Formats: sequence, C-alpha cells, structure tokens
Amino acid sequence: MKLLITGCKGQLGRQLLKILQQGHSQLGELPAAYAGCEVAGIDLEDLDLSDLAAVKRTLEDCRPDVVINCAAYTKVDQCEIDQDAAYAANALAPRNLAMVCDGLGAKLVQVSTDYVFPGVGNVPYREYDRPGPVSVYGKTKLMGEEFVQRFCPRSFVVRTAWLYGDVGGNFVRAILKRAREEGKIRVVDDQRGNPTYAEDLAHHLLLIALTEEYAIYHCTGSGECSWYEFACAIVEEAGVPCEKEAITTAQLGRGANRPAYSSLEHMMLRLTVGDRMRPWREALRAFIASQEV
Repeated sequence: MKLLITGCKGQLGRQLLKILQQGHSQLGELPAAYAGCEVAGIDLEDLDLSDLAAVKRTLEDCRPDVVINCAAYTKVDQCEIDQDAAYAANALAPRNLAMVCDGLGAKLVQVSTDYVFPGVGNVPYREYDRPGPVSVYGKTKLMGEEFVQRFCPRSFVVRTAWLYGDVGGNFVRAILKRAREEGKIRVVDDQRGNPTYAEDLAHHLLLIALTEEYAIYHCTGSGECSWYEFACAIVEEAGVPCEKEAITTAQLGRGANRPAYSSLEHMMLRLTVGDRMRPWREALRAFIASQEV
C-alpha cells in the first residue's frame, strides 16, 4: 500500500508520519496493513495543491492508494482578509485531490473542521446536522467537503476541532508561554468545543482509511469545555502558576466570527471503526507528560 500525506509539515501531518514510522500511537498498535506501507509526504514548497495540473502530475507519478489531506489555511482571522488564498487552500486544493484520486482509484481522507457549523445551539452536532459556517474559514472548508464528496466517491470527510500536536505552534504552547512570561492569562469563556490531541486523531484517521465506510466523521477529544477551561487545565497540568481571567469574545475583539458552541458528537466513528478518542483532559495530560513544554 502507498500512502500520501499532504500538509506533512503541519501538526497533524507530522503526527501521522511519526506514528507510521513507530508502528504505533499512544492508543496502541497500528493495523498490520501499515507494516509494509510506503509513505510519502508533501508540503507547500513541494506542490501547490490549488494547481490542478500539478496535482495530476504528482499523483500520477507516485500513484498512492490513499491520500490524507492535512493541508489547509487555518488562520481564521486572516481568511477574512485574504479570501482568495483561503478558497485556494481550503476548497480548490481538496477539489483537485478529489478529482485526481477518483481517476486513479485512490481513497481520499479530507480533514475538516467544527467551524462548518454556526454554533448557535447547546447540543453536540451530529454528522447529519446542517452546516452553516459564520466565517470565511468555515465557508471555504465546507466547500472543500462538498467538492470531495462530489468528485471522489471513495472519500472520508473527518471533522475535528481545537487541534494541538507534538510540533509547531498551538494553543497549549501559546498559553504556557504567556503564563510563564507574563504570569497571567486572559482567555474567552463563551466559546465551547472539544480540544483534540493530534496523536489520537491521527490514529483514528489511519483506522478509517483502511475501510470502505465512506462518510462524514466527527473525531475530537471526548468531552467539551470552554477555551478558558482548556487554558486553566493546561497551566494546572503543567504546574505553571499564574493569574487567570475569563473574558468574552467581544472583549477579545477578533475579526472573524466564531461558533459559540461547536462540540461534535462521534456517531459515525462509534458505529464503524470504534471511538477510542480519549477524554480531552486525559489526552492533554499525556501530551504535557511527553513533551518539553
């Protein structure tokens, strides 16, 4: 089997490469099918995914059996300003991968986001709930989902949320840096969702990719919290004393709208490969214990 990971230098891409090299994650051994798997990774400097001709040349050359697309433009506020770039990365790129994968008979795993939902309720969203994004980021990611499902029947759309991983910048590292340097953290307490460790997500993506259970999936850390509660847990688990202040989204004054409630329910995951996503605080504790943060 040949596996291609796009966005291989991002948090999720690197986590996938790491556990594929190890043959296991913190959740356990990977399926035997990955033992002799030929794995390749590409990133922005290697290939412009919004260029259909270039995507076609690259995939026809390596002829993967499975593509996991971790590439995306995730700067939510910047997406409002540079909408062309957001659309190119989040909509055109997965469209191109879907069209080419379909021609090659390859499976495509498209990683998406909780931001496709409006966030106006208080009950976790199921896979069949109607999307309604409130930001350019969410709208372009939703278009990417729709393109993938339209052009590649052998595809999986996996929505996740509040992702952090072993490498690169993320909310966990940012909070710890601020706590240590400033002795105080100010974090919004009126947005709720699911913190997700890339280790757990990567493991489940690899399980899903081996199946023919083509569908939309939700895959996040188990349980929910606010960003403020998440931040408090981060400094507590790391043993970093600091002053904590809960603020509102309005006080923060960011440009892009964000869903106030975007918790995801794991129905499809539970009914297919099984839901072994750890409670978010347990996964956070494991992350901090395994890192120099």
